Amino acid sequence: MSQFMKYTFASLIGNLLAAMLVLGLGTGGLIFLVVAAASKDTGPQVKDESVLVLDLGLNISDTNPESSTSEAISQVLSGSDSKTITLRSVLDSLEKATTDDRIVGLYLDGSARGADTGLANLKEVRSALEKFRESGKPIFAYDVNWGEREYYLGSVADTVFLNPLGAMEFNGLSSEIMFYAGAFQKYGIGIQVIRVGKYKSAVEPFIQTKLSPENREQMQQLLNDLWSEFLTIVGRHRDLDSKQLQAIADSQGILKPQSAQSRGLVDKLAYFDEVVQELKQLTGNDEEDKTFNQIDLTTYVRVAASGAESRSKNQIAVVYAEGTIVDGEGGVREIGGDRFSALMRKLREDDKIKAVVLRVNSPGGSATASEVIGREVELISHRKPVIVSMGDYAASGGYWISAYGDRIFAEPNTITGSIGVYGILTNIQELANNNGITWDVVKTGRYADMQTIARPKTNAELQLYQNSVDRVYQLFLDKVAEGRNLPQQKVAEIAQGRVWSGLAAKNIGLVDEIGGLEAAIAFAAEKAELGENWRLQEYPKTRSLEQRIIRKLVGANVDAAQPDLLTREFQKLQAELAILTTLNDPLGVYARLPFHLLID
Repeated sequence: MSQFMKYTFASLIGNLLAAMLVLGLGTGGLIFLVVAAASKDTGPQVKDESVLVLDLGLNISDTNPESSTSEAISQVLSGSDSKTITLRSVLDSLEKATTDDRIVGLYLDGSARGADTGLANLKEVRSALEKFRESGKPIFAYDVNWGEREYYLGSVADTVFLNPLGAMEFNGLSSEIMFYAGAFQKYGIGIQVIRVGKYKSAVEPFIQTKLSPENREQMQQLLNDLWSEFLTIVGRHRDLDSKQLQAIADSQGILKPQSAQSRGLVDKLAYFDEVVQELKQLTGNDEEDKTFNQIDLTTYVRVAASGAESRSKNQIAVVYAEGTIVDGEGGVREIGGDRFSALMRKLREDDKIKAVVLRVNSPGGSATASEVIGREVELISHRKPVIVSMGDYAASGGYWISAYGDRIFAEPNTITGSIGVYGILTNIQELANNNGITWDVVKTGRYADMQTIARPKTNAELQLYQNSVDRVYQLFLDKVAEGRNLPQQKVAEIAQGRVWSGLAAKNIGLVDEIGGLEAAIAFAAEKAELGENWRLQEYPKTRSLEQRIIRKLVGANVDAAQPDLLTREFQKLQAELAILTTLNDPLGVYARLPFHLLID
């Protein structure tokens, strides 16, 4: 409860301080702060024989998340300021470190917690770590308590350490769905749904108390695919096959340090100071030195970015579609249909842009906005190559906007598909009546009040909504069939709202290649016949002036405190209910992944 009160109080203070900051300093003062802070920055220095340190508690996302000034301040006050770095920054830094003679090794620090990086992004980072290891430079990894998400990266190390008093979680993946139907019934909130696709399960939490057989089937298959990929990747450098790892998960789940070592999951049991001593030997530090020569990856990013940049006029645009798809302009962490389509039109008309890489990391959302964006993707593809790179999610509306890509790349553990649509119709008649509230209506047409929440929809009204959903679903199928050059019948069979892993999606024709963002960029350059004569431009520009000011003012990142159980459950509920605010499609029809799909 104390954590909950802290978040609430910090949010209030953050808003007040944000207003004071702007009003008190004024424009001139803000500019002065930015210039003064920047003038002190002489750039990072890398000592000879240094170890690059990658904090496994970092959130690795496609873009740096936007936030208002008040949000940024409240995050700092609450101690919940998440440490976020972009995927391309990590990949570029690891590539640079591979050939940087000053970097003699890599240390993966798993002691921090709080990261929610998706499995597909982790897969691409792990591939970069494997290339680093192949260069001959050693990788060390340490944690007090290894969790599966951290171990997915840590297992690539030459030496994996575990604290002698720690433990290792190795028990498989799960996804827990929250259902609200009982609460709605209890409080008199009526829910009616219209949908197409037997697997389109986004509406289930509102009308059921448990998973439908179809939803359970697709979720089980999805988790099986993701877990199988996890076992294969983890076992690659542990000299263990999938059957051996599965036996460990089924028989133990949580391993004691000695058991984790004897089964080959870790190499050494050691305390942090002992790990530091080994790293000192690598960097040539004396025993009396406090620590080893090191540079944090978040700092080294600036070193990697300081290299000579191509001045070619030929540009490959990397466009990030990250977040829920909404109608209109959209807000922070959203893909606004109007805003995003305007950007795509600009890129289509820009002759310097020779190819577009559309990086999709979205569970979908508004069907109308998805079609607006999808149309622009189709138009660009008529003039220049459009290569799609799917991240952690590219499902439902996220797949809609991807369908016209010349080539679609996905990781094996990307969550995609979910080709289906639905609508949710709520009413509060019973809730209102139980509290003495009633309505009456005067109208000039049979359906004039069909959008009211004062009563349930009639059968005739439901049929009108169903007709709209059916029409949008057929349009969705047509787009996929045309964009992917697949027979209509096959698309109808693999659609039905079903969710697929990236590997399964490739097998059924929804994805062309297994690979990450870098592979998609390389293919775009090849498709546009650019050779080595090109440079990247990333869109949209997400970091605002106020963000840069706040980052300069607060300095270093603040470590995220672990919320208590009550706060964590509240945050889950808050995240799920927040999705309701993005349901703004003018037709009331949505192409979206099952609500807030969490895999642990």
